[in-house]
Amino acid sequence: MTRIENEIQYEAAMKRIDELLVVVNDETPDDDVRNVELILLSNLVADYEDEHYPIKKPTLIEVLKLRMFEMGLTQSALASLLGMNQSKISELISGKSEPTLKQARVISQKLNISPAIVLGV
Repeated sequence: MTRIENEIQYEAAMKRIDELLVVVNDETPDDDVRNVELILLSNLVADYEDEHYPIKKPTLIEVLKLRMFEMGLTQSALASLLGMNQSKISELISGKSEPTLKQARVISQKLNISPAIVLGV
């Protein structure tokens, strides 16, 4: 098998991986047939999942909301932390505007958000 073609094959591969995980561990030799099978099936499953279940990059809006939740911040507190006015924060969270480069730098640094996410690239 060079690739998983459909959901039936995917489910069968996942079932076999579950079975192999019970018997293969860090102590299993690299040349053990079960370890080799586990690695091969895992790679096939990863390729199938990348194609059929891709994980999209989070948007700035999603990450801002998550950071606000994690840090227990209101929009007002976030505005104060970032040195911006509350209406700008509201526009960013609603998607009505994009941050300037200066604002993007502050957001990235103060909230520990990847510059690529802040800039939408």
